[in-house]
Amino acid sequence: MIIYHVNRIVVSSVIEKSVGAGKANLEVFSNILQELAQNDKDILVVTSDSRGSGKLIPFGQKFPRQIIEVGIAEQSLVGVAAGLASAGKKVFAVSPACFLTARALEQIKNDVAYSDNPVKLIGISAGVSYGALGSTHHSLHDYAVLRAINNMAIVAPADNYETGEAIKLAASFSKPIYLRFGKKNMPDLKALHDMPFQIGKGRIICEGRDVALIATGETVYPAVLAAKKLKNEFNIDTTVISMHTIKPLDYDLLEATANKCKGIITVEEHSVNGGLGEACASFLLQQRTTNPFKIVGIPDEYTITGSQIEIFNHYGISENGLANTTLELLKKIK
Repeated sequence: MIIYHVNRIVVSSVIEKSVGAGKANLEVFSNILQELAQNDKDILVVTSDSRGSGKLIPFGQKFPRQIIEVGIAEQSLVGVAAGLASAGKKVFAVSPACFLTARALEQIKNDVAYSDNPVKLIGISAGVSYGALGSTHHSLHDYAVLRAINNMAIVAPADNYETGEAIKLAASFSKPIYLRFGKKNMPDLKALHDMPFQIGKGRIICEGRDVALIATGETVYPAVLAAKKLKNEFNIDTTVISMHTIKPLDYDLLEATANKCKGIITVEEHSVNGGLGEACASFLLQQRTTNPFKIVGIPDEYTITGSQIEIFNHYGISENGLANTTLELLKKIK
């Protein structure tokens, strides 16, 4: 029997460690899309006044006949994309996630998913990337609403590598798929044993037996930092998983992690309702696992006003915040 006696880490200021050399995942998205479009005239981009924020100006300059601008009309964006996809085109519909998955939800449900049109829905500036623009511009609902729609894959790449691989796979994906991107520069997070990227299969970044941090998208990096802190300061061994695919969820990896680790914490830039955490909890409860479990995300409230990093720090989606949550969870293990 192991009993953990640990103290909380005091956070005296809002800080974030540099992510080092890396690009915004959206830049990688744009670069890979240009490479693919060079040799495939069926690749089309449809935007809703978002080619600038979507890093697609170079794409439009190189391939003016392969980009369509519908203006600030997200419902039309999805309808046009669905029609083109039904004619055999490989369509990337690019729009801010907050508008794409709310204003155009009916079109996503009916024109894309129900009609089985393999549109690649690209939600940009997702989560709380818009920072001080506030709750009207945050997309903290997108996992939840799209999880409830049949025939829709949901992917949130953690780094530049996952982004590049996700776009390559999405280009030839035969079903509807939603890919979610933020705005920050992100590092490449080397996976254990160089695990490749596959839609529907999580990647293990580091491995330990005390606790698992199962994160997605831009929250994977602070989870990695927290794991290093826990090892260096408390000798706690942590598994960190990039669960980039929210749907279909990697149930095999989730079950194996529950069998190996004493506690599980999920981390997401999303409401605690309906996202990665509840997807994991639902599966684990039905498997009758008894691991102490905690969902870290945005609580059921309108967020504080601030930058993305300030919001992350406020809600514990940070190196220190996740380390503290881990220490508290481990106290429950007798």
